[in-house]
Amino acid sequence: MRRVVITGIGIVSPVGCGKEVYWDALAAGKNGVRDITLFDTSAHDVKIAAEATDFNPEEWMDKKEVRRSDRVIPFSVAASDMAVKDSGLDMESVDSTRVGVYFGSGAGGIGTTHDNYAAMWAKGPSRISPFFIPMMLCNMPAAYVGIRHKAKGPNIAVVTACASSTNSIAEALYSIRRNETDIILAGGGEAAITPMGIGGFATLKALSTRNDDPAHASRPFDVDRDGFVMGEGAGVLVLEELEHARARGAHIYGELAGCASTCDAYHITAPDPDGDGPLRAMKLAIEQAGWKIEDVDLVNAHGTSTPLNDKMEALAIKNLFGEHAKKLLVHSTKSMIGHLLGAAGAAETIAALLAVERGIVHPTINLEHPDPECFDLNYVPNKAVSAKVDRFLVNNFGFGGHNCVLAIERFKD
Repeated sequence: MRRVVITGIGIVSPVGCGKEVYWDALAAGKNGVRDITLFDTSAHDVKIAAEATDFNPEEWMDKKEVRRSDRVIPFSVAASDMAVKDSGLDMESVDSTRVGVYFGSGAGGIGTTHDNYAAMWAKGPSRISPFFIPMMLCNMPAAYVGIRHKAKGPNIAVVTACASSTNSIAEALYSIRRNETDIILAGGGEAAITPMGIGGFATLKALSTRNDDPAHASRPFDVDRDGFVMGEGAGVLVLEELEHARARGAHIYGELAGCASTCDAYHITAPDPDGDGPLRAMKLAIEQAGWKIEDVDLVNAHGTSTPLNDKMEALAIKNLFGEHAKKLLVHSTKSMIGHLLGAAGAAETIAALLAVERGIVHPTINLEHPDPECFDLNYVPNKAVSAKVDRFLVNNFGFGGHNCVLAIERFKD
């Protein structure tokens, strides 16, 4: 079987852009949640989110092109540029037909959709932008990344709600294993902090309404959690066939050893309270990687800070790992960056990879009163810990019952 390694990472997040800024913020427990500035929230029940405030799209794209793109596009382009640069790849010298893009977005150009809908109803259909369709399509982040890097292999847009970028990475693994590609830019982007995005999730009662205390709004596994906090940004990983990476002396962050996808087949928004789908996804990913249950050191949890998800995920971990669950480190990146929806898995995989490399596991912040229904697991509360992590899982679950889990290990020759 062709082995697949990770040789580059790029990140745009609410706590900073670029792997060093991102990692320093996570390790320090920095909170990216604050009052929304992207639109007027006076009519909204939810007024907080995790915005990528340090991001300037014109550093990555021409000013005219930025105007013709939804916000998710420059996020995605920037993260892909960072990842390629970090990998050391010379995209002009590689076989472009063996380079693919697998990229997910749950909402695509939702901001563009809102703006053009408003313009149409206010002034008629003639006011719809001629760029509306390419700006709002969910495949456009993948398309832009492919065009940017002249990647002429498979270009696949994966849409599985909050599991989108995790599924993108998983499908990229299969493509390289099948010898269709040697290099894939895999990940996801999201820019749903918009009137429709916030309003829609708010009416669904999925978001935290802790408007008076945004710093403590995202609190996974805490008994006082009341919903997730919307985040935005993009994460990209360069996946590369091992011998291709070795031949050019690439730095290797880790090896993508396995993955698995399952479906709850239960409800359009609520997770199956038994946690059967996530449990099976974790178990299958571990088996595909050739590990034993006891080999797992860390679980980067989906950990949304919603009452239903956290309880279900904790139950799935407890039921799968049994006594070993007490030895696991389990943490939630969303406690600091909010929920990046379709980009969450890529951003969180990057966090876990850096934990392996730096020997530090970032905390789950705001965990002040652990929920007894989430069991007595080590959620790395409030302060980073030093730890040697050799093998970890990344969990992501999406509306509709989509579950995807990645199994990644420290690279060994």
